[in-house]
Amino acid sequence: MLTFEKKVWSKFPDIVLAGVDEAGRGCLAGPVVAAAVVIAPELAESLYASELAGLTDSKQLTAARREAFFALLNGTPGVFASTGWCSAKEIDEVNILVATHRAMRRAVEGLSMKAEHVLVDGLPVKGLPCPSTAIVKGDGKSLLIAAASVVAKVSRDHYMKKLDAKYPQYGFAVNKGYGVNAHMAALFKYGSCPEHRHTFRPVQDADQKLPGFEF
Repeated sequence: MLTFEKKVWSKFPDIVLAGVDEAGRGCLAGPVVAAAVVIAPELAESLYASELAGLTDSKQLTAARREAFFALLNGTPGVFASTGWCSAKEIDEVNILVATHRAMRRAVEGLSMKAEHVLVDGLPVKGLPCPSTAIVKGDGKSLLIAAASVVAKVSRDHYMKKLDAKYPQYGFAVNKGYGVNAHMAALFKYGSCPEHRHTFRPVQDADQKLPGFEF
């Protein structure tokens, strides 16, 4: 999980390196949230040999493990984390790809320790404030990206739980805005809310209540 980081650090030992990932890109409701995490080389190796052992792609972790890693990442001196957000409204205005890249840029810009290079999950990202290296499935290969995936995922989950109190009919606390069966059934029963992404086809269909549609 530190192979990519060590390649950078071996050439540039003093560089401020960040990992970046997002959560919520494929949802029908709620924001897309990105996170950026910086950990210095010696601390990263120390943490991965102890408290961060087992850290990987947030989707492969239980909710309890994600919460534990989230608390550790946000409470450990020398670990710098930041999130960047794009609301459902902004997603509808610019499209999900542009919104995701904006969220990533905002996360990097929000770091109190200014990043000089970024390891980003997936494909190359335009508009970041520093040079970057894209790593396909990086959240399972890079410790810094995995850390960012946890911070992004848990931050977004906490937000969706708050939305659940405001819009309880959709089950956001459970489905986090993804288009699972129960969410889809509620969407077609009650219509959408302001936190839905109205340019996404299932939401459009629910708003139009297409004749003959059965769920």
